[in-house]
Amino acid sequence: MINDEIRAKEVRLVGAEGEQIGITPIREALQMAIDLNLDLVNVAPQAKPPVCRIMDYGKFRYEQQKKDKEARKNQKIVDIKEVWFRANIDEHDYQTKLRNVVKFLKEGDKVKCSVRFRGREIAHASIGQKILERVKEEVAEHSSIERFPKLEGRSMIMILAPKAQ
Repeated sequence: MINDEIRAKEVRLVGAEGEQIGITPIREALQMAIDLNLDLVNVAPQAKPPVCRIMDYGKFRYEQQKKDKEARKNQKIVDIKEVWFRANIDEHDYQTKLRNVVKFLKEGDKVKCSVRFRGREIAHASIGQKILERVKEEVAEHSSIERFPKLEGRSMIMILAPKAQ
């Protein structure tokens, strides 16, 4: 709340330079703010009496928006990339997919490794388990396991998260 929106009878006043002025009636505090060509801002409404500060509210909001924008710019959105393996995958195909898994982990993304079974391959789920265990061992230095291999329908799924730097 700022200026006329403040409903308390008296407030603990903090000056424009951060100095403590003390407990003053609201009218007197508002007049001091107007004299300095600034705003009276309620910074702690739950306190007894409420704490108000004399400041340039427009400048304060502008600085706050800049900080928020900078914080949003610096945050990393983690994507989940998916890499499909087959139960009867050839060695070269496996190495190519493993390279992609490592690349995604180094970029800071989570990786969902899936082994898809077709037809009667589902009877040999242990083959898929071995493939995912091999992936887990080969990328252990770059990742931690978020979800261990689990059979869901016709796919076996494991989720890897990048290790914290």
